[in-house]
Amino acid sequence: MNKTVKIILGIVVLVLLLVVIKYFRDANSKAIEDFKVEEPFYASINTKAVATGKLNPEEEIELKPQISGIIDDILVEEGDKVQKGDLIAKIRVVPNEQSLVSAKSRIKTAELSFKNAETLFNRNKVLFEKEVISQQDYENSELSYNQAKESLRQAQNDYQIIKLGSLSGGSTANTNIIAQITGTILEIPVREGDQVIESNNFNAGTTIATIADMSHMIFEGKVDESEVGKLSEGTEIKVVLGAIKDKDFPAILTFIAPKGVEENGAVQFTLKANVNINDGTNVRAGYSANAEIDIESKDSVFAIREALLQYNRITEKPYVEVLEAEGQYKKVDIELGISDGINVEITEGLKEGDKIKVWNKASDDNNPTMRPPH
Repeated sequence: MNKTVKIILGIVVLVLLLVVIKYFRDANSKAIEDFKVEEPFYASINTKAVATGKLNPEEEIELKPQISGIIDDILVEEGDKVQKGDLIAKIRVVPNEQSLVSAKSRIKTAELSFKNAETLFNRNKVLFEKEVISQQDYENSELSYNQAKESLRQAQNDYQIIKLGSLSGGSTANTNIIAQITGTILEIPVREGDQVIESNNFNAGTTIATIADMSHMIFEGKVDESEVGKLSEGTEIKVVLGAIKDKDFPAILTFIAPKGVEENGAVQFTLKANVNINDGTNVRAGYSANAEIDIESKDSVFAIREALLQYNRITEKPYVEVLEAEGQYKKVDIELGISDGINVEITEGLKEGDKIKVWNKASDDNNPTMRPPH
């Protein structure tokens, strides 16, 4: 029995020994993995910030009525060009019944007061001519008469305004909606027969038409907080419109918001820029646009492809692997300068002729390289 156990144990040990010998032989005979290498080069690098936004008119106003009523007539259409002072629409007043009755009552009251004041004035005038009353009494009765006449006129005017919407009914009447600027009709959100509400301290009022000066356009967009500190007002930028391909428009950065707004976990700052639109280019309000802003530019800098960078998982500092001998690479810490997302400046750590390991094979196929945050 003991002899059989010994034989089995010997066979097991022999098999294990053969497996170990085969493992080490295969490991030693395994071909060394061959990596491609690249050398540093000199290039021009231009860093840019991109702001996304829209193209809007610099001057855009909404026309609102000064009196409530019904749209009786609309004299323009969307897209029409109008001059300042042109008639846009007319409103038909629908008076409030209670207000109308109250206005009539005030007229009757004013008429009674006026007739009484007129009678007293005529009587005192005769008495004053006969020197029965003093001049002061006569002047007091004259003042009361004039005040009563003015109150009657005011009551009659109030009644006409409530009933018709205006006193004269001319071009300056409250029932007429007039263009306040020269421009293009962008929008008419109402139709004939719609009821509109006047604009006052308690109500914004109904918008009858929107007019904009399309000859002066501005870009309004937002940029990330990581880039806003590098921008300054007065900088020349380029604006690219989504609706007009293969063409960019020069612009001047005129405004950078002093306060940012958090959106989706990132702080965004509003930018505005005056855009120079050629006379022959037909643009519309609300076009989506991107602004390309040059931040920093350097010529003939010592650089490598950014895809060659690796980052220490603990310190998050960049490094590359430089070829020392056949199949042997050494980690070299480097200092970075500016980057355009493709090439990055090397300020310290490498020299000309260094052969840098292409560690990310996916980069050979122009695939994006994943980078840890730093």
